Order: sequence, then C-alpha cells, then structure tokens
Amino acid sequence: MGPPPPEKLKLYPSMDVKEGSKEGSGHIAAQTFTFRELAAATKNFRPDCLLGEGGFGRVYKGRLESTNQVVAIKQLDRNGLQGNREFLVEVLMLSLLHHTNLVNLIGYCADGDQRLLVYEYMLLGSLEDHLHDLPPDKKRLDWNTRMKIAAGAAKGLEYLHDKANPPVIYRDLKCSNILLGEGYHPKLSDFGLAKLGPVGDKTHVSTRVMGTYGYCAPEYAMTGQLTLKSDVYSFGVVLLEIITGRKAIDNSKAAGEHNLVAWARPLFKDRKKFPQMADPMLQGQYPKRGLYQALAVAAMCVQEQPTMRPVIADVVTALTYLASQKYDPEIQLVQNSHLAPATPSRTRRDSYRKQSGGWEKDQDTALNQIPSSII
Repeated sequence: MGPPPPEKLKLYPSMDVKEGSKEGSGHIAAQTFTFRELAAATKNFRPDCLLGEGGFGRVYKGRLESTNQVVAIKQLDRNGLQGNREFLVEVLMLSLLHHTNLVNLIGYCADGDQRLLVYEYMLLGSLEDHLHDLPPDKKRLDWNTRMKIAAGAAKGLEYLHDKANPPVIYRDLKCSNILLGEGYHPKLSDFGLAKLGPVGDKTHVSTRVMGTYGYCAPEYAMTGQLTLKSDVYSFGVVLLEIITGRKAIDNSKAAGEHNLVAWARPLFKDRKKFPQMADPMLQGQYPKRGLYQALAVAAMCVQEQPTMRPVIADVVTALTYLASQKYDPEIQLVQNSHLAPATPSRTRRDSYRKQSGGWEKDQDTALNQIPSSII
C-alpha cells in the first residue's frame, strides 16, 4: 500500500487560516517518502541515531539523501497509543498550519503498515530536557531564556486559537512537546491529539479524555468537555514548570507536593512566599517584579473555573512584555527598584501592537486582571 491519497487526509476540508496569514490554503503540502528512503536516512534506524522514545514510538535523527537535510523522523509504534487517525490528524494539522512557533512537518510515510513523520530537526531537544533531571555538566536555563521560551510557546498556542478557523485545541501541551531550536527558539510539536474547537454558539466540543496527567484541565478531565481554556490551563502548568523547575507530577516529592498546581495554589495567596517558588537553579538571579508577574500570569491560567482564565492573547501580551525586560545579574536594573513602573510606556505598547499586526491588546490588560491578593 502506498501513501494515503490526499482526499483521505482532508478530515477537515473547511479548515482555513484567518486573513493576515500567508498559509492555510487548504492543500496538503507535505512530501511523501518511502520507507526505504527513511530507513536509509537513519542508517536502518540505528540505536545511535535514536533521539527519544515515548508512548507513540521512537524519534530518530536522520539525513535525507535526496536533499542532504538533517531531520527528525518519528516512527509510530504499530502497537502503540498513536493510531492511524492521530497520524492523519498530525499530517493535516501541520500541513495546513504554519507559524514560527510550530514545528515544521517536512513529510510522512505510509508504506504498508509503517507510519512515519518527518520533521525539521530541533537542535536543542525539548524544554523538558533543559528543566528536569539535568546532568551536572548541562547549562541551566537563565531567567531571560525561560521568559523567551514561555512567550514563544504562548504565541504558537495563540496562533492555533486565534488564527486557525475553526480554532484548534492543542490538547497535549507539555514541556516534552515544546521543542527548542537554535537560540532556544521554541516550537510546539506533536499534534496527533489536536481537535477542532467549538464554532458558532457552541461553548465546547465533547471528546474522550486524552492528554497527559498533571497538565489536563480539571473540567476536561471530569466531563470530557474541551474548550480553548483547557489549553490555557495546560499552558499555566508549563509556565509554572519554567518558573519553578518542578515537574507537573513528581512522586519523589514530599506528600502534598506531588502535583505542581496543588503545591503552588496556597503559595499564590501569599506574595512573601513567591521567592520560594523560583527554581533553585536560578540561584536568586531573576528580577523580583518579573518573578511576581510571571507567577501571577501562571496563577490566572491554572484557575479551577475556566471562565476565570485569561484568553491566550492576553497571556502572550503579558509574557512578551516580561521577555522584553532583559535581566542582567551584574547590573541593578531599574525594574528591580520600587520606583519602577508596573507597565511599559505607551510608546512601547504601541510598538508591540504594530509588530504584531494590530491584534494584540495593551500589555497591562492581562496583568490588571490578576487578583489583588497576589500582585
């Protein structure tokens, strides 16, 4: 059996991208590869080419003989969790949706019962590789890099929520699915669980609960009702991981601290405890106001009531501002002073709006919604 014909991939033929994006023509742009080509690219899937392994199968580093391009090749486990439908959804989503913060799908293989996906190679691996269980010789992420990654990941999610039509609910946002390219540029990956969001007057889509324990929004886990705010909750968990260095679920921690959100919630209520939440690996090298504001955004995202969570565009606005405030541990920056303004100048806010095509709201919109008890 050869690769699936294009009509088999058009699960959602009405999908489009809102005006202002060059992509989203509705055509499947991914290349098709034979299994022989991808076996050759990975030297017959040699163990020394293995990049990682998960419930879906294995990911290998390879080099395409036809173009000499270095790529990542995901070979789906034929008996694994990711079935044919998830494979088709991933090909479709990444063929129609293109953004600087989404991983680029180069092509796929569907020879016989083999299912493989070919992506651009991301030099620095996943965010998880840089946050958890680091070997002693591995460089720790500094505060500036963490905010850059958080802002970029939020922009990728915002593209799915606000530019795709109908909107796309990612459903599996977690640190291992945020890949890092040169300069720690983040890209969302692994779209096999993505779902089209509600349209018209519908508030949610109903589906079986999928995703990763610790990242799933409570209302989705309990009812199977999926909304864009479910992704915002997952993003809040990721942002907490970035700030604290803790895992979403860590059974090696003391009782009551296994679940990151459950551990953080009582601390959110006392501003004096915010420094306790900073990753010890930062060694105190972070802006005090920046830490408070980043934690406040995370607190908003993981609120139990989905209606109380911000839309992702407001999260992007707040994090873009925080990422722009470069912290230099050698210099006492103005932003660490009690006299520092809480929001950027109007000139800077206007420049953000121009850079982003006019759709971003004022950066203080998100921060002003933070409960007074934690800001």
